[in-house]
Amino acid sequence: MNYYSLNKQAPKSTFKNAVIKGLAPDKGLYFPESISPLPKVFFDTIDDKSYSEIAYEAIKQFILPEIPEEVLKTIVEETLSFEFPVVKLNENISTLELFHGPTMAFKDVGARFMARCLGYFNQDNNKEVTVLVATSGDTGGAVANGFLGVKGVNVVILYPSGKVSDIQEKQLTTLGQNIKALEVNGTFDDCQAMVKTAFLDNALTSQMQLTSANSINVARWLPQLFYFMFAYKQLHKTYNNIVFSVPSGNFGNVCAGMMAQQLGLPIHHFIASNNVNNVVTRYLISQLYEPKPSIQTISNAMDVGAPSNFIRIQEIYKNQFEVLKENLSSYSFTDEETKEAMLEIYNQYNYVADPHGAVGYLGCKSYLKENPNAHCVFLETAHPTKFLDVVEDVIDKKQPLPKQIQSVMGKEKKSTVISTYEDLKAFLLE
Repeated sequence: MNYYSLNKQAPKSTFKNAVIKGLAPDKGLYFPESISPLPKVFFDTIDDKSYSEIAYEAIKQFILPEIPEEVLKTIVEETLSFEFPVVKLNENISTLELFHGPTMAFKDVGARFMARCLGYFNQDNNKEVTVLVATSGDTGGAVANGFLGVKGVNVVILYPSGKVSDIQEKQLTTLGQNIKALEVNGTFDDCQAMVKTAFLDNALTSQMQLTSANSINVARWLPQLFYFMFAYKQLHKTYNNIVFSVPSGNFGNVCAGMMAQQLGLPIHHFIASNNVNNVVTRYLISQLYEPKPSIQTISNAMDVGAPSNFIRIQEIYKNQFEVLKENLSSYSFTDEETKEAMLEIYNQYNYVADPHGAVGYLGCKSYLKENPNAHCVFLETAHPTKFLDVVEDVIDKKQPLPKQIQSVMGKEKKSTVISTYEDLKAFLLE
C-alpha cells in the first residue's frame, strides 16, 4: 500500500516511510492510496471472529507486506490486550468504554500499535528516532506508555501548563527513561504549532530524525478503526441504525470510524460532539472552515481550535459537502451542559461518565430528537478518575482509583518548562 500527501505536492510513500516521517515533505498528512472494502461475509460472520482476527483483517491491506503477516498479527494481539465493553444505558443509548488500557484512554490503542510498528522498523537501525508529540491531555500519557523503553526511540511530549488534569500530567511526566516532558506556557494550539514548526525546520531535521505520534501519523490514526468494529460485533444482533457519537478534538477518532465505514462496516451515521471548541459544528452549518484559538474547558482533550484530521475526513468524502453532511452531524455544548449531563447519567443510570463521554452523550440526545429509531453509541474515551476533581464535584461522590491511576500518583513529576519554539529547538539539539 502506498500513501499520498493530502497537499498533493510530495512523492508517494511506503507505510514505513509514512510512519517514520509522520508528515510528508510538503507537510501534508498521509492518506492511503486505496481503500478496499472487506467482503460482506466478513461482517455476516463477525461473531465467529476474535477481536485480534477482526483487527488484523481490517488493517492488513494498509500495511502488508512491509510488516510480515506473522509480525503484524503479533503487533495486533499485543495492542489489544484489554477489553472494549459496550454498556447499555437505555434502548436508544449505549456507551463504548475505551479506557481499559494501561493509561485508561482510547489513545492506548493507537499509541501501542504505532510504538510496535516503529520498533519493528527501527530494530536494525543505529540512528535514533525522536518522537515529537503535542498533547491536550490523553495522547501524552498513551504515547509515553506505549514507547517506554522502545529501542532507538526518544519521546518528547509538549503539553500546555495548567491545562491538563493532575493525573494526565502524572502519566506523562513520571516515567523517565526515554520519555521527556516539556511543559509549555501556552495552549494546546501553541504546542501543536511548535511541533509543526519543528518538522519544517531544516536546521533541525538535518541533524535528527523526527516523527510524530499525534493522530497525524497513519500508524496512530488507522488502528482506532478497530473498536468501532468491536462495538458493532456486540450490538448488531440487537440494533439496526447504529450511530456513533464521538467526543471530538483533533478529529482523528471519528475519522478512523469513517475508515471502518469505508471498509464496509454498517455504520448508519456519525456525530462529532464538540465542547465550545466547535469549528466543525460551525462548518457544517456555514460551509466556512474557520479555525480559532482554543478555549479551555473541563473536557480538555477536546480543546483544539484547528483540528488536524478534518482534512482526512474531507478526503474520505471526496470534498463533497453534501455527502459529508449525510454521514456526519455535529453539536456543541458548554461546560455547564456537560456537568448537567454527567449528573443526569449518574442519577438516571448509575453510571459515572468523564466530561468527554458526557459531551458524547449530549450528542446522542441531540441526534435522537430528530432520529428516534437510531441506537446511538457514545465513546467513553477516558476513565472518569482521570478528571477526578470535576467528576467528584459534579456527582458528589468519592471515586476509587484504579490500579493504573494509583501506580503514578506517588511518583515525582519531571518536566522542563518552555515558552517559545526556540526553547524547544534548543532542548532538542542538546
